[in-house]
Amino acid sequence: MLDDTNAKPLVSVRDLKMHFPIHAGLLRRRVGEVKAVDGVSFDVMEGETLGLVGESGCGKSTCGRAVLRLYDITAGEISIDGVEIGQMDQSRLRSKRPTMQMVFQDPQASLNPRMPVRDIIQEPLDEHTNLSLSEKREKVLELMDAVGLNRKFATRFPHAFSGGQRQRIGIARALALNPKFIVCDEPIAALDVSIQAQVVNLLEDLQEKLGLTYLFISHDLSMVRHIATRVAVMYLGRIVELAPREALYAEPLHPYTKALLSAVPEPNPALAQKQRVVLTGDVPSPSNPPKGCNFCTRCPVVQDICRTDDPETREVQPGRFVACHFVTPETTTTADPTAGPRSQELNQQGEET
Repeated sequence: MLDDTNAKPLVSVRDLKMHFPIHAGLLRRRVGEVKAVDGVSFDVMEGETLGLVGESGCGKSTCGRAVLRLYDITAGEISIDGVEIGQMDQSRLRSKRPTMQMVFQDPQASLNPRMPVRDIIQEPLDEHTNLSLSEKREKVLELMDAVGLNRKFATRFPHAFSGGQRQRIGIARALALNPKFIVCDEPIAALDVSIQAQVVNLLEDLQEKLGLTYLFISHDLSMVRHIATRVAVMYLGRIVELAPREALYAEPLHPYTKALLSAVPEPNPALAQKQRVVLTGDVPSPSNPPKGCNFCTRCPVVQDICRTDDPETREVQPGRFVACHFVTPETTTTADPTAGPRSQELNQQGEET
């Protein structure tokens, strides 16, 4: 989905699908499937942070886990550091694990409560390296230093730490094998607001020092704006818009992105948006998505074609990709991406909504 001649993709995802079967009846027959991720494509360049945003239940976390092959994917291609892993069996994937790691959302749930911090951070080294015990212990202490944890706490258990400290332990564990690519699955969602900035600043510092590449999953649009290089907006299992950070926040093109950004509080009243876009209705079930555009049931500018034809993802501006019938390279030359034969009518509908 992204073509940047000045950077090399570290991660390439093409038409990724992750469908979970639904079984019912006494014989547990398959009666349907939940289309958690339904045809997602994107690239993550070396050294950048791609933000993946969207409302709860849109498939963000499932996408991140599928990219790391924590699930056996339904379909698609995943390439990390030039190696295709989409259909690779789990035994062969083991040797690729050091390249890609994950920081989980809930630090308390992702750490073994029966293991001291030293053993938690050391576990990846036990599994994937041949270092001596003394070398492993020294590596663990270096990792604790890197994430801002006191070495004296190495023998303490996770319950003795605060939420922010536990997340630092998770980050240290992810860094143990010197990965190139890290999926951060809402790493600040379970933390106090006062701690969130510290964790994000730590991630940025580590990225600069170690040359890391992040897929940063979050529903906090303000934090994504702070940390991300580019932003992908996801709705009901699909990416509806992908663009450089500043361009997307300054002028969102897809109707869903407009609604999402209009809900972000603006502390400066002089810069606050004049019009809040309020969507009606509920998000459709991923087990029975609407025909045509996934967003057609809630879109304020929907037309008949939206209910029958699935929109193609097009590059409407350099580096900007949008999946909408009415956002084209021609319409994006104006301030309103829905400009066209029915632009006045569409704008009126949006204002009324």
